[in-house]
Amino acid sequence: MSKEIEKNEIKRLSDRLDALRHQQAELSLVEQAEKYAQNEKEIATLESEIARLNAVRHQKLSKEAQKLMKMPFRRAITKKEQADMGKLKKSVRGLVVVHPMTALGREMELTEMTGFARTSF
Repeated sequence: MSKEIEKNEIKRLSDRLDALRHQQAELSLVEQAEKYAQNEKEIATLESEIARLNAVRHQKLSKEAQKLMKMPFRRAITKKEQADMGKLKKSVRGLVVVHPMTALGREMELTEMTGFARTSF
C-alpha cells in the first residue's frame, strides 16, 4: 500500500468513526439498545483498524528516515546553535540536521529542528 493510499484509508476510517460516534450520541440506550451495541462493536473495530494502519505507516518510513532513526545520537538544535549552523556542522562530523517543515521532517513527525549524528554533540 502506498503512503497516499494508507493516508486516505486512515482518513476514510476516521470519518466513519466520527459519524458513528455522532449517531451513538443521539441513540437512546433504553429504546435502541441493539443498535447501540452494534455501533459500539463497529467503533471498536474501526479504532483497532486505524491503530493498525498507523503502525504500518510509521514502520514504512523512507530509507533516509530509517537511516537517521538508527543513528545513536539525536537532539533538538538550540536557537543559539541554529544561528551559527556552520560552526556546529564543523564541530560535529557527519551531523544531519532535519527541519520539521521539510518533507523528511513531516514524515518523521518532528516538532523542532533536530540533529542526528554518530557521535554525541
